[in-house]
Amino acid sequence: MTQALQHIGIAACTAEGAALCYKTICVEGAKLLGPHAHPEVSLHGFSLAGYMVHFGRSDWQGVAELMLGSAEKLAKMGADFLICPANMPHGAMPFVQPRSPLPWLHIADVVAAEAAERGFKRLAITGTRALVESTIYPERLAARGLDCLLPSPAERAECNRIIFEELIRSTFKPESVAFLQRMIGRLKDEGADAVILGCTEFPLVLNDENSPLPTLDSTRLLARAALRRAVEGAAVA
Repeated sequence: MTQALQHIGIAACTAEGAALCYKTICVEGAKLLGPHAHPEVSLHGFSLAGYMVHFGRSDWQGVAELMLGSAEKLAKMGADFLICPANMPHGAMPFVQPRSPLPWLHIADVVAAEAAERGFKRLAITGTRALVESTIYPERLAARGLDCLLPSPAERAECNRIIFEELIRSTFKPESVAFLQRMIGRLKDEGADAVILGCTEFPLVLNDENSPLPTLDSTRLLARAALRRAVEGAAVA
């Protein structure tokens, strides 16, 4: 059965987010398709250091070149479509999509669709400072009639530090989790009815059980969307 499924290509950026996405595809694929079954998956990732240089310069064309490099390699591996289990690189999508050899699922489109389906109206956006200050999520939420709230500048700075100094290095500190919980609680008090975990490492420390707000887990939602695409795309091919 798995041979008929579409082949998922993962363009990795950070190791923790890509690993969680891959694991989710495999584990939940078995739940959907039967014991040990999941679609074919290929992963390619350039060194995060290369991405960090471009992020630091807000050089989205440079980010796009790395993503396109992964896209070319994944196309040669036989992938049918692509995902990037990191939120910030999606700022380069306007440069990526017109030149990509394969179609992409956009992480913010997947999250916005889930938010609308679950009836949320006002979403707290969390993630790196660059992501929170970008239009990546607000534009896609607004297209579905959804509003958003953002962390304060000080909260954005601390989130950025936690992500780059701790989470992507597989360091999980209770005091950092407590900070994220307080931030989400404050955004709840301001009127948010759910929180977008817009860093693909946040689901490693936050979930519906310990978050003051219902969570929209961008990593797992993207993985599930890829699973659906692999199955449904094969059905119509």
